[in-house]
Amino acid sequence: MNYRHAFHAGNHADVLKHLVLARVLAYLQRKPAPFRAIDTHAGLGFYDLAADEAERTGEWRDGWGRLDLPFAPEVEALLAPYREAVAAVRERHGPRTYPGSPALIREFLRPGDQGVFVELHPADGAVLRERFNRDPRTKVMNLDGWTALPALIPPKERRGLVLIDPPYEVGGELDRLGRDLTRAVAKWPTGIYLAWYPIKEVAAIDRLAAGLDAALGRPALRLDLMIDRPDDPSRLTGSGLIVVNPPYTLREEAETVLPALAERLARGAYGAYRCEALGPAA
Repeated sequence: MNYRHAFHAGNHADVLKHLVLARVLAYLQRKPAPFRAIDTHAGLGFYDLAADEAERTGEWRDGWGRLDLPFAPEVEALLAPYREAVAAVRERHGPRTYPGSPALIREFLRPGDQGVFVELHPADGAVLRERFNRDPRTKVMNLDGWTALPALIPPKERRGLVLIDPPYEVGGELDRLGRDLTRAVAKWPTGIYLAWYPIKEVAAIDRLAAGLDAALGRPALRLDLMIDRPDDPSRLTGSGLIVVNPPYTLREEAETVLPALAERLARGAYGAYRCEALGPAA
């Protein structure tokens, strides 16, 4: 309950998470059938990068702030849905706003689509309700995200995604991610899941990936973005996503965009990435 994303909004982890989220949402839009996007740990929805929390850490400057200069055309083409969604949120809420995942999701919702945003923190949940409950396409729930996950799937639309983005401030949450993600996939095998994790100790992520590779029974990708050498387990040196049932284009897209991000967002001379298939198609 102590984690507040306002201190970390727009950092390198958000760039990876939100870029991939935007790619998946753009893919879901290709078909006219409605979809549902569920965010199990939603936060405030969007953040002011000029506020005290963001200014105190300045993390956004080494994340979203480094995307000001353009990349190669093939990378920019993949960044376009992410950049356009951020621009749309800023037009509505101000030029120093950075969207959290709920605000990004809302930009991709069409009439008939649904966004469900779950937040346990009472103050953040109240702000989230004020910001999103007036939109008939979105619903805010004040619940523990882990509890909400099995209760909200499968959705009636039978198409969509689940973003699982816990704060990892409680011991054992990485193990819980593997266990609860496996159970969720068994309950809704055709849903797309994006499960985010911080990288401090690479061996722990390797164990998570190996367990999911054996247990999921569905195709998945492991996408890691490293912005520093992973030789100090007390520091956040990168982050990653497990994407279950990834769009068929996502692996090739990740192989294009992740090297460019690793080079641009590296703290020093070291930047790296991993794009690895898991599950039965690996």
